[in-house]
Amino acid sequence: MNILMMTNTFTPHVGGVARSVKAFTIEYRKRGHRVLVVAPEYENMPESEVDVIRIPAIQRFNGSDFSVVISTPGYLTEAIEKFKPDIVHSHYPFLIGGTALRIARTHELPLVFTHHTMYEEYTHYVPGDSKTLKRFVIKLSTSYSNLCDQVFAPSESVASVLGDRGVFVPIDVVPTGVNLEKFVRGNGPGFRAAMDIPEDAIVVGHVGRLAQEKNIEFLVKALVEYFKSESRAHFLVVGGGPSSKAIRTIFSRENMAGRLHIAGVLDHPLLASAYRAMDVFVFASKSETQGMVLTEAMAAGVPVVALDAPGPREIVVDKLNGRLLYSETVEEFSSALQWVISLSFEQMQQLKQVAENTAAEFTMERSANRALALYKNIMGNEFVHKHGEYNAWTGTLRLIKTEWNVLKAVADATGAAFNVPDQEGKSKP
Repeated sequence: MNILMMTNTFTPHVGGVARSVKAFTIEYRKRGHRVLVVAPEYENMPESEVDVIRIPAIQRFNGSDFSVVISTPGYLTEAIEKFKPDIVHSHYPFLIGGTALRIARTHELPLVFTHHTMYEEYTHYVPGDSKTLKRFVIKLSTSYSNLCDQVFAPSESVASVLGDRGVFVPIDVVPTGVNLEKFVRGNGPGFRAAMDIPEDAIVVGHVGRLAQEKNIEFLVKALVEYFKSESRAHFLVVGGGPSSKAIRTIFSRENMAGRLHIAGVLDHPLLASAYRAMDVFVFASKSETQGMVLTEAMAAGVPVVALDAPGPREIVVDKLNGRLLYSETVEEFSSALQWVISLSFEQMQQLKQVAENTAAEFTMERSANRALALYKNIMGNEFVHKHGEYNAWTGTLRLIKTEWNVLKAVADATGAAFNVPDQEGKSKP
């Protein structure tokens, strides 16, 4: 089977979608399928890639660590015609996702869309971050879903939300699986030593992209509250992103800089060792639809403390493999951490065992089997041009563009108002 994967994020970007696309691509290729990935250019991307086409893009869009596609080069058309895809799999409802839609329509190919995240949670990267824009983004992803032949939802919660929003095409739950064998190994003590973390420290860990939509500021405040009562606690962070500076600032302000350890972006085998160095994994994001890092942590035998959200609620079982918190307060999060750390050795071992058992339910092999079966199920269907849904999608794109222009104009005007030169020619603060 020739599978065309089209995504707005891919390696070396740090994030769940990029890791998901990579994981499925590797698994499909292991089984003899050919996969062509179309993704944006990135700084420090691999020099040599097989069956990967990079599209020119604007780097670090609006202060984020995303890249935004600026054009679709002519060589893409030639490469796709040569590849002869059997199916198109889109991972976003805009930018390269729009190109995926046009390719599927042009070649009359089945189109699959994975609704990876709640896109309305990312509108803070746009000037103004209006409620109107959030509604448009929801409408965009819904109309895009209905243009597809099959929608993958990372969790049952997301599948339910999509149904409530009006997605009427088939929706099936296909989470990104975890390769268990990669996480059963790892040198936790060695990783602690390399990061200058004391042997007897209580290591609270986090893995992921460090950005506003991940609710990082709340998480750090909750950890600081817990750290005030536990002098042995240290915070191990794996990942990178625009919020890394804020994390350092908060720990420095609280005179806890020596208890913060940011390892940066890691891959295997170091990633497994980082998980193995942790005593408890913390997660406060509410924009996740699955939370791959939760199953990775559990595969390494690390219990999780997380806020209730569509992804975590289907992985974390309160007081069985970690703590699932239904209210977002610093006090409750700190208390949950204390609950985990205060368990007896026997109780902690039981918590870890249940965590490992949970991870075993989310294997990459199982997820790939499910995805490939769904591909085959729709490949024999007759192609149908959905003109009404296409008009709805393109209409929403125009509305979003108009809203963007309005918000940008307001932001520019506001910035100018706060930088009006005074009588001496200096800008006012």
